[in-house]
Amino acid sequence: MEKFFADHKIVWRSKDFLSSALLGVGLLLASFVANYYAGVYADSSQSNAVGDLLLDHLPVYNVEAIFFEGFFVLLILVILILAYRPKAIPFTIKSVALFILIRSVFITLTHLKIFPQHAFLDPNDTFQNVFTFGGDLFFSAHTGLPFLFALIFWKDRRARFFFLVASAFFAAIVLLGHLHYSIDVFAAFFITYSIYRMAGFFFGKDCKYSQL
Repeated sequence: MEKFFADHKIVWRSKDFLSSALLGVGLLLASFVANYYAGVYADSSQSNAVGDLLLDHLPVYNVEAIFFEGFFVLLILVILILAYRPKAIPFTIKSVALFILIRSVFITLTHLKIFPQHAFLDPNDTFQNVFTFGGDLFFSAHTGLPFLFALIFWKDRRARFFFLVASAFFAAIVLLGHLHYSIDVFAAFFITYSIYRMAGFFFGKDCKYSQL
């Protein structure tokens, strides 16, 4: 516990760390705004559903609770990890912001409608109305974000294993619920890796500091 408070005392007294963390928060807030308007646009521009090799043969399962509450628990765990690894806070926040910003661009490009048979999602759910929409399909954030966290915490074997499993788990969940097309899920791994490399390039100093 003494190390916990000592680590926080050191990093938060650093002006460079504080300014970097605040910049990360600013980028994250901007990404939320971009995600909201991109999601609204994508939702209002849906065209038609298309066939999918996997979804055409998979039965639909009710995954609403895991889709929302399960992902929320995952994010809480990330916050707990960052509480014990404060040096990783700026790079993690900025990487997530970059992920959301890039995904906001992707979801505005192609306007497919969600697969006709899919799990019920409560239209009154706050998370759905603010962060996710019916037309924001490509690419799957439920698959990509856990994979991004696995890449960020790659040197920590337990964290890496947990987030890789979580990424595969949520990939299965969105497919079983028919909430994403298979291409949304499988492409997420490749796009997320590219985003991680871009984050390392744009925020190289934060990336190196997070590994100390």
